[in-house]
Amino acid sequence: MSKLLWQPSKERIKATNMYRFMTLVNEKYSKDFKEYPSLWEWSVDNIEDFWATTWDFIGIKASAPYEKAIDDPGKMPGAKFFVNTKLNFAENLLQFRNDNLAIIFRGEDSVRRTLTYNQLYDQVAKTAASLRALGVTKGDRVVGFVPNMPESIIAMLAATSIGAIWSSCSPDFGIKGVLDRFGQTRPKVLFTADGYFFKGKPLDSINRIAGIVKEIPSIEKIVVIPYVTDKPDVSALPDAVSFKDFKDSSETQIEFEQMDFDDPLYIMYSSGTTGLPKCMVQSVGGVLLHQKKELVLHTDLKEEDVIFYFTTCGWMMWNWLTCSLSVGATLVLYDGNPFHPGPEALWKMAEDEKITVFGTSAGYIEALKNAGVKPKEQFDLSRIKSVLSTGSPLSDENFEFIYKQVKKDLQLASISGGSDLNGCFALGNPIGPVYTGELQCRGLGMKVYAYDETGTPVVGQQAELVCTAPFPSMPIFFWGDDDGSKYHSAYFDEYPGIWTHGDFISVTEHGGVIMFGRSDTTLNPGGVRIGTAEIYRRLDAMEELDDSVVIGQSWNNDVRVILFVKMKAGSKLTDDLENKIRTDIRTHASPRHVPTKIIECPDVPYTLNMKKVELAVKKMVEGKEVKNKDALKNPESLEFFGGLDELKS
Repeated sequence: MSKLLWQPSKERIKATNMYRFMTLVNEKYSKDFKEYPSLWEWSVDNIEDFWATTWDFIGIKASAPYEKAIDDPGKMPGAKFFVNTKLNFAENLLQFRNDNLAIIFRGEDSVRRTLTYNQLYDQVAKTAASLRALGVTKGDRVVGFVPNMPESIIAMLAATSIGAIWSSCSPDFGIKGVLDRFGQTRPKVLFTADGYFFKGKPLDSINRIAGIVKEIPSIEKIVVIPYVTDKPDVSALPDAVSFKDFKDSSETQIEFEQMDFDDPLYIMYSSGTTGLPKCMVQSVGGVLLHQKKELVLHTDLKEEDVIFYFTTCGWMMWNWLTCSLSVGATLVLYDGNPFHPGPEALWKMAEDEKITVFGTSAGYIEALKNAGVKPKEQFDLSRIKSVLSTGSPLSDENFEFIYKQVKKDLQLASISGGSDLNGCFALGNPIGPVYTGELQCRGLGMKVYAYDETGTPVVGQQAELVCTAPFPSMPIFFWGDDDGSKYHSAYFDEYPGIWTHGDFISVTEHGGVIMFGRSDTTLNPGGVRIGTAEIYRRLDAMEELDDSVVIGQSWNNDVRVILFVKMKAGSKLTDDLENKIRTDIRTHASPRHVPTKIIECPDVPYTLNMKKVELAVKKMVEGKEVKNKDALKNPESLEFFGGLDELKS
């Protein structure tokens, strides 16, 4: 049973953007909505009116008006949003020309740099002029192999200002991981830093770049950002130039290329743990409208806010965070290990920079709790109004940890969506309550339901996450998927005309959403399904365990549950502990999903975006090939799971 943890005051509710939006809808459409659920129902039943009203409310800057907000709300895929409008993504993010801080950069090596909105515009103008001089035009690909630093955003804005398509990878990707991504999309220009810092150590990127460009002949220019050293040696790189020399231009104005709503903006990548990553192409207007809706309405972001998200440039949360510039807020970028020099590092930064919106991953919150950090006792966090969490389901214990050890009066918004849509299906609601284990709401305009095996929407039981109406940030196509077959099979094979996301969820009676993990790793012994997150919620509360991964192993024409546990230092996997684990899962999760075997493992594999890779573990256990280990943060950890004698009987 979910426990109420927080309820916004009436004063706070009336001060939110969401409340103002609901008031506007009431006035414009003669409604009397007082709470979020009725507003959501209206938004998904009136798709055209909702998106048109949102367009005006959040302030999308366009050079030509649209004819219709959507041409066919019943068509998916293929519906066209904001037909015949013209706009530019970068122009919307650079519309604030003032001396307010646009970006605060903090590196783990103690560097701190800032850029005002005027300074950011100037830097983008010079970089865009240099890209144009190089011959970059609309539709060309410009990519970044970059740390999370100001120059990454400058390069992205410069590229998109002239209609080029941007894509990025974090510098902790290996050569094969980068080739699997950029090699498919054939970029013209590559931005990189000379290296990055992690756990206090400088790490070189130049040697990997040399290996990468040998395999991607389309790259005509390499722009190197000095970070680890002031004057990096780029002699090993063909056609390389320093970022300072590249943007040596007198240009002070940006010529923003006016684009169609569904022209390409970003190429995003799937994790690629089971093969080559999917290259998902997303549109100029779709990303802008969807992300700004989430920031303004669901995150309650305002011009006076200071927003931080712990992310790399290889995760969609970087793109999402960057869109905060369209609101005029201040972005805090952090590059490095979040536990360096100690586990309290990011909270010290939150105090110093007066952060109001603090975003992170469920894995970070779990690690913070395990490290015994109590931020509220060490730092002044009075400015924080919300904490956001994504990447994996947040356990009940970690919901309570935030309210006990960070701050009592804040909105904790667990959010979930994916790189596929560069946004969320379910996320925060600043005018609604927070319950343990629940995402507060389904997003406005997102017609999301839980479908059981008969394709029927259900409430209160675990089922497949589907979206039954089109939304603006759907991929417009997959790169290299000429006939659209890969795109169709990714989302529309299960239910024709309905997006099936591959997550296992439950919609609660009060409209919240509980996440249970990927449906392709759902445990299904005896035909009874359960999401792996339900098991992890029990295990995360056990102080003897450092981490765990659970899979279903095919066995005797059925499935048996196998649990791998990583022990905390000083703890041992004893018979008593095994009995404790089984009893807890039987009592509090499901008697049908008690692990048949519990095996100690040295480590648990994660993607570079800190998601457990249960499917790769399952493949190793079953003797199948894991094709793309470069997508993993710790690929060596997979070797343990192959050929285990314990799993042969």
